[in-house]
Amino acid sequence: MNSRREFLKNVGLATAGLAIAPNLDLFAAKKEWFQISLAEWSLHRTLFKGDLKNIDFPEFTAKNFGIYGVEYVNQFFKDKAQDMTYLKDLNNRAKDNGVTNVLIMIDGEGDLGDQDETKRNKAIENHYKWIDAAHFLGCKAIRVNAAGKGTPAEVKGQVVKSLSSLADYGKKGKINVIVENHGGISSDGTWLSDVLKTVGKKNCGSLPDFGNFYEYDRYKGVEELMPFAKGVSAKANVFKEDGSEANYDYDRLMKIVKDAGYKGYIGIEFEGDKLSEVEGIKKAKALLSKYL
Repeated sequence: MNSRREFLKNVGLATAGLAIAPNLDLFAAKKEWFQISLAEWSLHRTLFKGDLKNIDFPEFTAKNFGIYGVEYVNQFFKDKAQDMTYLKDLNNRAKDNGVTNVLIMIDGEGDLGDQDETKRNKAIENHYKWIDAAHFLGCKAIRVNAAGKGTPAEVKGQVVKSLSSLADYGKKGKINVIVENHGGISSDGTWLSDVLKTVGKKNCGSLPDFGNFYEYDRYKGVEELMPFAKGVSAKANVFKEDGSEANYDYDRLMKIVKDAGYKGYIGIEFEGDKLSEVEGIKKAKALLSKYL
């Protein structure tokens, strides 16, 4: 009995200590400044081979990588944008695995910078169903491309019109329309940041990709796009023995992202061919986790 009294006394003292010392480590856990998501394109070889289906992507991501945010690519369920039965099933599978649907990357729906007004309007219309799908899935954004032929000024003019229309449509469903530096003129950070500045809508922003600047300085490009960022794509393809990325200075890139005040999802996008997709994703996660 005495030992029990002594135990309860000690517990009481400990509890009192916690009450007057809330700064103990138990209460001092800092919230991570970003969350890790996985871009579905990281598994494109597996998906194209048929070894993985889009419907299983959320569960596969959670169970194999311990990642609980997913970024879909529309080409892996292109005929399902308006299939409510499919989308409901996909949504349920994500929820059952504690996974958040972050965004949908849209390709192959026409050029938003097309000089042909009819084709450009059709491209805008083609994107509407994906905005609706994103809203249904609980995503925060769709990623679009700023592509078209003509001079930079001509393409800018057409893209600004298209992005404005899509942003207006997405506003009612609280969907952001975000543009990735994805080749062509869109990989010019100065040009793309000027486009977004001209659109000037809160739900129209950027998805800076660390690896898609090609002939353009990637660090300058990321810095230019971060003020508009509503997502970040962390490309990682080749790894050194110490786990760092061989071609990109992650310390410098992640500092740019953090200094911009960004808080949200940073998506892993592995495209390397020296490792399996599963191995590459795991290495990319380990690298990105260092900055949490």
